[in-house]
Amino acid sequence: MWFAILLACMSGALAVPIDYGGYGGYGGYGGAVYAQAPIALQTVHAAPVAVQAVHAPVAVETVSYPKYAFSYGVKDPHTGDVKTQQEERDGDVVKGSYSLVEPDGTTRTVHYSADDHSGFNAVVQKSGHAVHPQVAVAPVAHYVAAPSYAISPHSYH
Repeated sequence: MWFAILLACMSGALAVPIDYGGYGGYGGYGGAVYAQAPIALQTVHAAPVAVQAVHAPVAVETVSYPKYAFSYGVKDPHTGDVKTQQEERDGDVVKGSYSLVEPDGTTRTVHYSADDHSGFNAVVQKSGHAVHPQVAVAPVAHYVAAPSYAISPHSYH
């Protein structure tokens, strides 16, 4: 391919000797005359090169069908942390719920599901009664600042 491009560039600038006859066979000028002659170019195709493809071994990862189920819970009487969760998956469908006890004593429960058709959906329920503890407020003592006197070192007589 590059050879054809080189010939195309040279075709306009190639000079060949032309004999016009005459004394000594060199025309009347005592030498050869050079003139530009057109050259017919042919497309030159490179011979096909044999390329051997090297195939590296490819690790095939097997994908198993996604299916699981789990649940857990926490009930810590020291901190008051109470919560649960359960979830199951079968293919592309996930369903589950979780619950926790809020600081006001109510229980929040969330039931959720997710799939390719409906997306993620959640229903939130709140149960129980909110309990707000009464905080005893102690009376605040008010103090009056005692009068202060400034004594200057020059005030001594």
